[in-house]
Amino acid sequence: MEDWAEERLRSDVAAWLTTVSPDDQPQSTPVWFLWDGSTFLMYSRPDTPKLRNIEANPKVSLHLDAENEGAHVVTFDATAEVLRDQPPADRVPEYVEKYRQPIADLGWTPESFAADYSVPLRITPTRVQVWE
Repeated sequence: MEDWAEERLRSDVAAWLTTVSPDDQPQSTPVWFLWDGSTFLMYSRPDTPKLRNIEANPKVSLHLDAENEGAHVVTFDATAEVLRDQPPADRVPEYVEKYRQPIADLGWTPESFAADYSVPLRITPTRVQVWE
C-alpha cells in the first residue's frame, strides 16, 4: 500500500463503514477506528442497526473521505466480526491515544466512552483499492 495511504489509515479520525440491512439496503455510518496494519478495530454502541446488519451479513465496506477534490481515495471490501474477548476501548492504549481529544471534545472520558461504545468489532479487509 502507498505510504500516504498508510499514514491516513493511522491518522484519520473517521472512516465510513457500510453494512447491508436485511432488505439489502446499504447503510453507511461514520466510525472511529484503529488500524493495526492489517485489520481495523472499532467500537459500537450495543443494539444498533449496524450490529444487526453485521450479524446477518458480515460483508462490509469501509472507506476514508477523499481529499482535494477526490484525491487519495482508500476503500476496502471486508468482513466484520463482533469480538467477544477484546478489551474495552479504554484499555487499548493506542485507541485512547488516538481518540483522547475527540473523546474529551464530546464530553466523555475514555471510561464513559468505553461504557457507551461497549461492543468491539474487527474489520478484516479482503480487498483494498487505492487511488492517488
